[in-house]
Amino acid sequence: MSIASHAIGDFGIIRTNPSMNICFETFGCRLSRSETLDDEAKCIAKGHQIVRNHAEADMIVVRACSVTARAQRDCEKMVAHLREKYPGKRLFLTGCIEGAKKFEVSNVSRNPDGTAKISVPRRTARAYLKVQDGCSCGCTFCIVPKFRGNPISIPFTEVLDKAKRFVEAGYHEIVVTGCNLMLYSSEGRGIADLAAAIAAISPECRVRLGSIEPGAQALDVVHALAENENICRFLHLSIQSGSDMILKAMRRPYSVKAVDAVASEATRLMPLICLGCDMIAGFPGESEMDFRLSKGLLVRHRFANVHAFPFSERPGTLAAAIVQNRILPELRRRRARDLADIGAENLRQFAKRFIGKKVDVVIEDEESLSGWTGEYLKMELSRGARPFASAMGKGAKALRKKIVRFKVVTSHMGTLYGEPV
Repeated sequence: MSIASHAIGDFGIIRTNPSMNICFETFGCRLSRSETLDDEAKCIAKGHQIVRNHAEADMIVVRACSVTARAQRDCEKMVAHLREKYPGKRLFLTGCIEGAKKFEVSNVSRNPDGTAKISVPRRTARAYLKVQDGCSCGCTFCIVPKFRGNPISIPFTEVLDKAKRFVEAGYHEIVVTGCNLMLYSSEGRGIADLAAAIAAISPECRVRLGSIEPGAQALDVVHALAENENICRFLHLSIQSGSDMILKAMRRPYSVKAVDAVASEATRLMPLICLGCDMIAGFPGESEMDFRLSKGLLVRHRFANVHAFPFSERPGTLAAAIVQNRILPELRRRRARDLADIGAENLRQFAKRFIGKKVDVVIEDEESLSGWTGEYLKMELSRGARPFASAMGKGAKALRKKIVRFKVVTSHMGTLYGEPV
């Protein structure tokens, strides 16, 4: 089913209504989430109301994703449901999918010098900062460049200005997002320079980088993490395979040797860094030996945050046209599960290393006082400390977005449990 026909109307219609109820539905990655949060903030600045209930909305904005077949199916189901249940509502389709339109808020407020005023999202516990869009790498499996276009970097000073506004708004963690962060370039500076500059804004606000590609520039990122204590000790590498043959077939711009170099340097400089990665299982031509090489890579560097996906043919990509040596869908899924299982075990073992240590946690749920450490480990109150949250009552709400130090008492399935200190 195509959902292009479901994208109706023009966002300029908002000009005729000073106050609309708008509901956003978002699929996909952190970049999509960042874009939705920015759009919400702009809408609020123009006097519109953001609602979470479809029934209350005058307009429903769906930010779609078609990176995988499953993501596209989920989007299609959502759009079909909305069209059937709310035939009279305005529906706007944006994001990475056929038929999508660019979502823009008309007549944004401007500063005296003519530049647009920056509206800062305030809804989430962590700030999402988009610094780059687009990609020109041309990987054979990837459909994203078709929708995102060529690389575009947000100017260095503009990024820092928005980061400062996030800090002023009370955020204690900024998540840096982009389509391909390694392609960030502004005023002769790359993503490592930008991360260090954002970290320098406030020692009380930590910086978390989105996924990056391995390679020479990735080593610069590793060094930036090591040199700045408030850049989170978390490094997510977009690897996809542990086989050089498969990486070449995917047209990935690095080798397994480069992955080894980045991961080894990161753990050498920061022994308690959490390594994460993206992996594709069952790419056309992936032999049992290629798959073993991928498993070996995860074991060798103890990747603890593994996003493993079965290969998904995306119409319009070079990989989708490969008809020889295709892997059966069930084998793709089984291999993806095997990779995920290795990651889950690595995560359990990694979490155990923090028992007895003190960690800093950005609180996301004020009721349970749970959140995430800089290493991207989930932190929850231990059973003995739960009365602490109850005793705080309304005071706990003031802790959302704040950094609270915990002492880790135990861990289970990769989640830490402890008490505030």
